[in-house]
Amino acid sequence: MEENNQKEQQNKTPSKMARLAWPKARYGVIIAIIIIVIVNLIYYKDVIKSFF
Repeated sequence: MEENNQKEQQNKTPSKMARLAWPKARYGVIIAIIIIVIVNLIYYKDVIKSFF
């Protein structure tokens, strides 16, 4: 019985964080990949243009 209570208490979100709207993790990964690609395109646009 005590194990169940401890697990429930560990998995609860803190009260201040519970009011925030947290996005799904996969959306964060997709946004991170898009940002990395865009930044690399900006930095290496001269190299990319030299291929064409």
